[in-house]
Amino acid sequence: MKKQRSNALWQLLVLVALAAAVALTLAWPQLPFARREAEPVEVSVILRSTDGSDWANARLGMEQAAGELRAEVRIVTLSAENAAAEQARLMGYEAQRGADVLVVIPAGELPAEPGAPVITLESAGGAASVCPDNEALGRALAAAALVDVPAGPVLLVNSAPGSEGVSARLAAAKAALEEAGAQVIETAPEGEGALEAALAGTDAAAVLLFEPSATEAAAAAKEKLGLAPALYGVGSTGPIAAALERGSLAASAVWSDFAAGYLAVEGAVRTARGEDWQPQPLAFSILRGEDIYEPDNQKLLFPVAS
Repeated sequence: MKKQRSNALWQLLVLVALAAAVALTLAWPQLPFARREAEPVEVSVILRSTDGSDWANARLGMEQAAGELRAEVRIVTLSAENAAAEQARLMGYEAQRGADVLVVIPAGELPAEPGAPVITLESAGGAASVCPDNEALGRALAAAALVDVPAGPVLLVNSAPGSEGVSARLAAAKAALEEAGAQVIETAPEGEGALEAALAGTDAAAVLLFEPSATEAAAAAKEKLGLAPALYGVGSTGPIAAALERGSLAASAVWSDFAAGYLAVEGAVRTARGEDWQPQPLAFSILRGEDIYEPDNQKLLFPVAS
């Protein structure tokens, strides 16, 4: 008799457990924390340029992370290059339309309260930043130029005055060059054709550029006009890789844009979930034409999402 009552009790417990599991399964989607976990994180990426070609490799990384981490990524461009006021307005708009986190390549000083957490690329700032050590990058670029052209003036091109990251690279390069005794000239070209005119009119032995769009434009101008100065730039885009191969670009500071994009979206997802997250500075290297066929460098220049 006792054995029968014990078996009946166990059967009752099993039935209660099964009923509880069914009830929890039905109720789970209605719980607030469960809905937050199930819904993808909305990430708005706001560039400081009018198109995203400079960030194509980073976008591959963003898309990879979005697929793996349940995020939806929206890319937003500006109507004019480096329009800081427009970028600030767009940050507020994207936050109002429901973006959980903003990933921003700053064109200028960021608004104090954009309405959503901010992850920055290229420049430090926001809740977290994905960028190389910009001061170390500027010094390394200056060192590369000093190896090739130790004598003669050096022209520094400030193509994005509002970008804290670009300004930090330029300032560090300037300090390193002046410490080495080089004559330094600065220019901040604005408007269509201004960079080409500045390069055509300089007698500098070397020209340093501190972000991808200016590096691409300078290499194109050198090939078009047959300009003499050696060019040292930043970035790993397709046009930059081609310029390195042809020799119109002496060297470029490169890092994994794919990894930068991936990390930015990973950081956005973690921030949206309330997790602490702060990546290490991105590792970079100075790449010359003869280096681009090395397997590791091929991965940097031509990443493939998997």
